Amino acid sequence: MSERVVGEAPVTTSPRRPRWQVVVGILSVLAILVSPLWGPKLLRQFAFFRVRKVEILGARYTPPNEVLDRLHVDTLRSVWDPLGPLVQRVQTHPQVERVVVTRKLPGTLVVELTERRPVALVPSRDGLRAVDERGRPLPLDPSRTPVDAPVVNAAPRDTAVYHLLGVMLRDAPRLYARISSITRTGNDEILLRVANLDVRALTSVTLARLSDIEPVERDLAQRQLRPIELDLRYRDQVIARLP
Repeated sequence: MSERVVGEAPVTTSPRRPRWQVVVGILSVLAILVSPLWGPKLLRQFAFFRVRKVEILGARYTPPNEVLDRLHVDTLRSVWDPLGPLVQRVQTHPQVERVVVTRKLPGTLVVELTERRPVALVPSRDGLRAVDERGRPLPLDPSRTPVDAPVVNAAPRDTAVYHLLGVMLRDAPRLYARISSITRTGNDEILLRVANLDVRALTSVTLARLSDIEPVERDLAQRQLRPIELDLRYRDQVIARLP
C-alpha cells in the first residue's frame, strides 16, 4: 500500500508597500483631520485637545487675569473651538490695541497682545492719568502700575504732542527717557524739560528737529558752557541762552 504524501500549500506574501506610500497615507489622514471644513469639528470631540493652559504674551500693562476673564475658556473647551470669538472678546479690553490667538497642540492657547502704550501722564482732577499717542486715556492707575512717561500739561486736542512722544518712544527711546515734562506756553509753542535743560519749540516740532539739540549740547559741553535754555522756534537755528 502506497503512502499518501500530504504537502503544504505554498504561502503567498504580498509585497511590502514602498515607504513613500506610507508617508502619503499618513499625510492624507492628517490633511483630513486638519481640514477647515470638517477637521476641527472632528478633533474637538477628543478630550486630548481640551484647553489645559493659556499663554499670554505682550501683557506689560494689561492684567493677565482680565485677559483670562475675557477669554472665558475652561477645561471643557477644546483648542479646536473657533478662535474668532476669543479675539473679539479680548479686543474689547481698553488697554489692548490688537490681539492674535493661536493654538499650541495639544492643549494650549497662545494669546499675543499689542497694547496701547502710555506715552504721557496728564494732570486731571483725580491725579495723573496715562494717555496713549492719540491722547486717549488708558485704564491705568499710575499709583499702582509704574508708568515712566513725561508729564504733559496740554489739552487732549494737542494730538501733535502725543504723536511726537509716540514716535520718540519707538524711534528715539534715549531722547524720550530724558524728557520729564512738556507744557504748552502759547497758541503754537511748547516748553520741554529735557534732563535739566529747558527747550522751547513749536507744537509742530518734529523728531528730527528735536534731535538737533544733542550736537549743540555736545558742542557747548566741549567749551565748558552750560545753557539754561535752547530755542528751536527759529528755522535752521538752535539758540542757546546762557546764565
